[in-house]
Amino acid sequence: MRHSSIWLVAIFLSASQIGYASVVTTKHNLSVSSPGSIKASTESQVCIFCHTPHNSAPATPLWNRQDPGLSYIPYSSSTANASIGQPTGASILCLSCHDGTIALGKVLSRVTDIEMQGGVTTMPIGSTRLGTDLSDDHPISFQYTSSLVTQRNGELVEPGTLTGVVKLDGSGQMQCTACHDPHKNDNGKFLVMSNQGGALCETCHLKTGWSQTPHNISSATWDGGSTDPWPNTSWNTVSDNACQNCHMPHNAGANERILNYDVEEANCTACHNGHVASKNISSEFNKSSFHPIDSRTGVHEPNESAIVNSRHVECYDCHDPHAAKSGGGDPAGPLTNVRGVSRTAAEVKPITNEYQLCFRCHADSTGKPAPPTSRVFAETNVRLEFDTSQPSYHPVVGTGRNPNVPSLTNGLSASSIIKCTDCHNNNNGPGAGGTGPNGPHGSNYNHLLERQYLTQDPASESASAYALCYKCHDRSSILGNQSFSLHRKHIAGENTSCNTCHDPHGSGFARLINFNTAVVSASGSGRLEFNSTGTFSGECYLNCHGKNHNPCTYGSGMGGMGCMGGGGGM
Repeated sequence: MRHSSIWLVAIFLSASQIGYASVVTTKHNLSVSSPGSIKASTESQVCIFCHTPHNSAPATPLWNRQDPGLSYIPYSSSTANASIGQPTGASILCLSCHDGTIALGKVLSRVTDIEMQGGVTTMPIGSTRLGTDLSDDHPISFQYTSSLVTQRNGELVEPGTLTGVVKLDGSGQMQCTACHDPHKNDNGKFLVMSNQGGALCETCHLKTGWSQTPHNISSATWDGGSTDPWPNTSWNTVSDNACQNCHMPHNAGANERILNYDVEEANCTACHNGHVASKNISSEFNKSSFHPIDSRTGVHEPNESAIVNSRHVECYDCHDPHAAKSGGGDPAGPLTNVRGVSRTAAEVKPITNEYQLCFRCHADSTGKPAPPTSRVFAETNVRLEFDTSQPSYHPVVGTGRNPNVPSLTNGLSASSIIKCTDCHNNNNGPGAGGTGPNGPHGSNYNHLLERQYLTQDPASESASAYALCYKCHDRSSILGNQSFSLHRKHIAGENTSCNTCHDPHGSGFARLINFNTAVVSASGSGRLEFNSTGTFSGECYLNCHGKNHNPCTYGSGMGGMGCMGGGGGM
């Protein structure tokens, strides 16, 4: 027996001698010689806190601690494809200290617990004490298989490639030891390799578009203002922090997807507040009109239907943080690799046109508010408003139906296509001649409009009153009556808002005519309509500003309107 014991000790020491040489200088050395603050009062043996050559627990490698025997709350996520259950293998061994339920000095080879300095018993409260709730930690103890890689659409590496320092255990499971080597702390936090630049994360994760996103390659640093965006790392650039710009592998603020913060937008505004990223996106949401990213929390789901049924908006609904990048294009740059809804209400990923993204919430989704203007054709579904089978629409989905639009300016023609953000955008963004960030995050004008557009009636005409309209439609052409012989009379003489007659999205009448029924009522014959009778000509049936149009007709070269029904000409 004596020789047998010697051989066991020899085998044990041979297998662990490299680890022993490394562990003595780390906090995992709990002996009296530990360089850390948690250490034994008198115990000089180093390995005894984890291993024993005799009477070990029935788990490799010669474990000297008991299984906690507890029920843990495992990581859970609506987007997790792996089957994540109770901790097994090496992970349960790590938890015998790190869950904080078993005394650090309680080992199988001793009748009494090893006494620790300062009266310490269990793992002190702190970032290394994980507790029994593991839902805020990277998932462990699940089978990492090729099937899982397929389910994740190739955004995980094949398990057979994990032959370097990152390894699965003997049963093919992902354990704590895939990322942590308990005997070596060369990379900090006992990591098997440095995670600078997301190197450790990228050993397993292959996110679409990640290689080109600024979140991976930007050299931007924190300027010291506001709150430190990287309190959990020692790196000082976006590219160095990489995945950890948003994710925290242990003790995450948001359990699902282990995000730094529970409030979704906080994971973005930590950097996009002008103190890391060059543009202050965060401040845009303080404007009078904005996308309400702070009104709902915990509603957004990455795998929800493209058509948003539970009304909400988060940064992630419009941007893919793993693929978004700077630059323009339709729909590249910040809108790279996002989902949307097509003109036929089908899901599209990635989107090929900007409007498809807007259609997610502003088309077929439920619970939309009433239109801001009451109209003859009342519609809240912008997909239907921009439908090219409509008599008229702004050319967002397709070119317009009217080939004669003499007022178009700034390089536009009757065959041009425009984008939602040509009208809905930052009032201080580049489209408005400002220096603020691009995009419909916030605006000082109602309905997230880039420029002023007065919709009340009456309204005094000026270049600023209808700045949004005049961005594309030349003011001198409009006031010069080039397309409608009484444009000037209506908007300058009668102070009639453009909004009183025109619907900026689309209409069941030609020429975007869709009367504001709060101002315009039916004619004496009970009709409220507009009929196009040819190029620059038509007839109106309505009552407006005390005038009965029943109908009033106009045409090219008429110089005015001819009206019936006692209302007289305008």
